[in-house]
Amino acid sequence: MKHKVAGRKLGRNTSHRKAMLRNIVTSLLEHERIVTTVPKAKEARRIAEKMITLGKRGDLHARRQALSYIRTKDIVAKLFDELSEQYADRQGGYTRIIRTGT
Repeated sequence: MKHKVAGRKLGRNTSHRKAMLRNIVTSLLEHERIVTTVPKAKEARRIAEKMITLGKRGDLHARRQALSYIRTKDIVAKLFDELSEQYADRQGGYTRIIRTGT
């Protein structure tokens, strides 16, 4: 049974999945939009929302937590300077998944 099992495996082993999601979230924060599959987008959205919330907190510990996941200083700076101001009045729900026609 699949009770209380959170997250998707996405057909990859653990290290590949974590690296892929880290790259997707980094690209999302850099370009502010990405094109990917729906399951990958749903998993990346969970992480991206947490990163934006860290950016809104703005203290040193939050910056170090974001750096441990994103690992690109200019994108972390963008997260804490630009994106935190952009979403300052919003309490969650920073991202949307829009399905493109095929």
